[in-house]
Amino acid sequence: MTIYIYLVRHAQGQHNVAADHTLRDPDLTALGIEQSTQLAISFPYHDRITHLISSPMRRTLRTCFYGFKNRGKGDDNGTRKPILALPELQELSTMPCDVGSSVAKLDAEFNTSEEKVVDLSELPDGWQLFKLDSNSLFAPNMDRLEKRAWQARRRLREIGQKYERDHPGQDAHIVVVSHGAFIHFLTGDWEGMTKEGQAGTDWRNAEWRVFEFVEGDEDEVRLRETEESWRRRKGDTPRLTETQQRELKTNVEKVLEEDKKEWKKVTVCFQE
Repeated sequence: MTIYIYLVRHAQGQHNVAADHTLRDPDLTALGIEQSTQLAISFPYHDRITHLISSPMRRTLRTCFYGFKNRGKGDDNGTRKPILALPELQELSTMPCDVGSSVAKLDAEFNTSEEKVVDLSELPDGWQLFKLDSNSLFAPNMDRLEKRAWQARRRLREIGQKYERDHPGQDAHIVVVSHGAFIHFLTGDWEGMTKEGQAGTDWRNAEWRVFEFVEGDEDEVRLRETEESWRRRKGDTPRLTETQQRELKTNVEKVLEEDKKEWKKVTVCFQE
């Protein structure tokens, strides 16, 4: 069977429109909420969804909440599963806008005694500050980012494989809401990541694309955009060659090192 990954970039965040990177874990703007609710209307595969997974940042969780809440198959008894928050899916930088909130704050904001909207079980205490440690897996170094992306892909595949074992003959359809820059690491597609000398993305707010795991690739755990998804976006435009992707990746690495100098100017010591 097949594991389908519906990758979604979060809707417009407050830092996107204000260009203010000092905002700590910003929420969605009014337009971002509108983009998310429109996603709930326009996304064509709600009835297929088996899992909702998100970066633990507020803007990604909120996008998932408004865009996919109460959608999909849910459990066998009809109960909707909560959104699983995976720390590996968080954004790259150490700027305040890309540093998350504590487990306690997220729990208080999203969950109630009546309803558990977000499953925070995979978030260790202090997860939001790990990236500020240069020795951490979450540090924004090229090798660490690639390893984090690999771990995220492996975890997504594990979740999909478990679903297939528990539901023989059925495909897994997993919604994953993350961040523009990190999605390039997650997919290994570097096209559109650098612009005007900065690391960014060509993914629009609330844009979604469909991916599958590359068959026979047990170690690398690579993702590839489905042909249908590619044609919907690009028509007959050919995909980039591996050589072209390697050249883009080299440029990304150079730009990332330059960007880190700017990040340090606005990175502060966080106190919860």
